[in-house]
Amino acid sequence: MRTADLFDPSRVPVAGRDALDILLIEDDLGDALLVQEFLDEGELDAQLVVARSFAEARGFLGPGGPGFHCVLVDLSLPDANGLDMLREVLRLAPHTAVLVLTGLNDAQVGVAAVGAGAQDYLVKQEVEPPLLTRAVRYAIERKRADESERELGEARLLSSENNRLARGLLPVPQLDDVLLRHHTRYSPGRRRALLGGDFYDTIQTPDGAVHLMIGDVSGHGPDEASLGVRLRMAWRTLVLAGQRGEALLVTLDRVLTLERWTEEIFTTLCMVTVHPDRRHATMYRAGHPRPLLFSGSGVRAMPEEACGPAIGLFTDGEWPAAEIELPDSWGLMLYTDGLIEGRVGHGSRRLDTEGLVDLAAQALRRGMTGQDLIDALVADAEDLNGGVLTDDLAILLLAG
Repeated sequence: MRTADLFDPSRVPVAGRDALDILLIEDDLGDALLVQEFLDEGELDAQLVVARSFAEARGFLGPGGPGFHCVLVDLSLPDANGLDMLREVLRLAPHTAVLVLTGLNDAQVGVAAVGAGAQDYLVKQEVEPPLLTRAVRYAIERKRADESERELGEARLLSSENNRLARGLLPVPQLDDVLLRHHTRYSPGRRRALLGGDFYDTIQTPDGAVHLMIGDVSGHGPDEASLGVRLRMAWRTLVLAGQRGEALLVTLDRVLTLERWTEEIFTTLCMVTVHPDRRHATMYRAGHPRPLLFSGSGVRAMPEEACGPAIGLFTDGEWPAAEIELPDSWGLMLYTDGLIEGRVGHGSRRLDTEGLVDLAAQALRRGMTGQDLIDALVADAEDLNGGVLTDDLAILLLAG
């Protein structure tokens, strides 16, 4: 190889090559030729690019420059030297392996360089072909391992932050009546997701009434999950502000149309107010599955007739009220369609509300109540489906 070839600025990495691309920052011509010779003798498939000054090296390492697998750095250059220069190389090439070249009397500087972030250091007078090629390979693999560990740490941190965020976005029921029992279950359908498009909430107002709500945003992505959280918070705010019934749904419909990113997005919703006497409740449904009412005599679904359209579909939707008489001992279960849209066997038949009523009756005969009842219903639905339910799922059970 000619000297001119080694210092040719056009010798830059070529995309798609299998060979290793190495940048040598070295002003001494003899040392540069020796490194090239050692790489050749060590049978390392590599292309060496030489920068004769730190200013020239910046052009290779800066934004938009060619990518390198490894950088060999002489810490004594005319225009820069020492650990400050090394730190700048590491800043410019944060994902590249860096090997430091030192003189025989600068071994302590090499140790300090490793402490500053270099993968290893080599004493020039001791370098031989096998040592150089092995050091380059080890430095690259060590850097890859460091990068993998860093990415894993970032992923763990992100997962931890997402879990805290999800816990913060899920509702905390505000319920003062110690005679009422409140149970929920929530699972997003998307794999590894923390929140889905389903949402729910429970809040007791100063007059003693308990307000329940459950909803389902159409779609299954993070945008739908975000919209579900906003609708839940809007619902709670409106309840606390004194809005009730159809007027509340009209306002929520308006909130949805302002917050959604496309006109195709709609939301089904069911809300129930259990009155202070705990013997009566008022229900409003906006295209949502019918709740189940548990009593000492069994379980039944609420009537189909009292139902309006999902919010976000029409500008003039109407939502009639359904009055519910509650027995001495009762339970109201609100749920999203993720629970009832699983298949029954290998055919196309879905579980649907009637099938859920049958499963609930069987669970009652087995003595299931509260959280055990919810978990049993989900398990039975999954057994019929032949596997886990894939849609977002939310269940809210209030018993008095």
